[in-house]
Amino acid sequence: MDRYKRVFVIVLDSLGIGAMPDSEKFGDTDVDTFGHIVEKMGELDIPNLRKLGMLNLHPAGRMTGVEQPLGYYMRLSEASNGKDTMTGHWEMMGIRTDRPFLTFTETGFPPELIAELEKRCKKRVIGNKSASGTQIIEELGEEEIETGAMIVYTSADSVLQICGNEETFDLANLYRCCEIAREITMKDEWRVGRVIARPYVGKKKGEFKRTSNRHDYALKPTGATALNALKDAGLDVIGVGKINDIFCGEGITKTYHSDSSVHGMEQTIEISREDFHGLCFVNLVDFDALWGHRRDVEGYAQEIEKFDRSLGVLLEELRDDDLLIITADHGNDPTYTGTDHTREYVPFLAYAKGMEQSGNLGEGDTFAVVGATVADNFGVNMPEGTIGASILGRLI
Repeated sequence: MDRYKRVFVIVLDSLGIGAMPDSEKFGDTDVDTFGHIVEKMGELDIPNLRKLGMLNLHPAGRMTGVEQPLGYYMRLSEASNGKDTMTGHWEMMGIRTDRPFLTFTETGFPPELIAELEKRCKKRVIGNKSASGTQIIEELGEEEIETGAMIVYTSADSVLQICGNEETFDLANLYRCCEIAREITMKDEWRVGRVIARPYVGKKKGEFKRTSNRHDYALKPTGATALNALKDAGLDVIGVGKINDIFCGEGITKTYHSDSSVHGMEQTIEISREDFHGLCFVNLVDFDALWGHRRDVEGYAQEIEKFDRSLGVLLEELRDDDLLIITADHGNDPTYTGTDHTREYVPFLAYAKGMEQSGNLGEGDTFAVVGATVADNFGVNMPEGTIGASILGRLI
């Protein structure tokens, strides 16, 4: 029998809790996403995270833990060689990545890559820098329409993005160019996690708007994950937010696209009111995309508080046979230099209404604790070659 009929895993994208011992090898010194936000803001209004043990796990600024937290908590370190979204999520579900995905944030893509892309797509590339998607369309959209060029850009993530005006570029042609870019960036020296088609409409500055015809060309996980095992066992595997993109649809039985992290929590709350048997896996990306990369401490703090309010609603909706796990996939300290992710420990908070005890579980040596624990709950064996050990027996 399953201990829990439903498991909710919510990833607060980039909410790290302090530098790992090897963080300096990744260019990160004295980073602490959650801790530094609290220190800068003085205090956060997060009663629900606090009662689950977040401040017991990681006291920060003037904020400390509660005497008797409702849940279990522990600190997880990353075994993989990386600090990006795909590496972190894949590891949660059992895959250790030793060859990291590449980023081109500071330099843009190499001339050799751009030359091959131009040759095969038969279009001149403009842009080729790290930029906000909406800003680069405002900057270069008119030139693309007038000249027939294509806008290529990147971000602090391992991604190559191509903008195309739906009226002048044509969606089918945009997708074709992205497929070419995906093939080109399979080379080891240019290996990015995702290629993304970013279509937009409008004829001049001030009128440009991105459309919902975005399409992601992600790398498939390098092996089977806990998600595949759960799906193969006939269980529901529901993805909310970026989860379906991150896993390229592998192991997912149903997916919900989120317009924001607030929307993602609204969707999760609605899902909690439905009957399903299995996993609801949620990524809340705004912490990272809107605030971490932009080094906006106040915006990040407000996003945490918004999440906490939604968390309070979800806690009321949880059933007696539900397990909630809250974690993160890397850090993105908004007080740090640059715009990149930061190599950090992540939180693991676990709560169920039927838990008889609570408290500190210490430290885990991999994010894969998450997937292994979920699989163990449903009596499913983790796929061969995966990492991670279950702590289900400690959640009593």
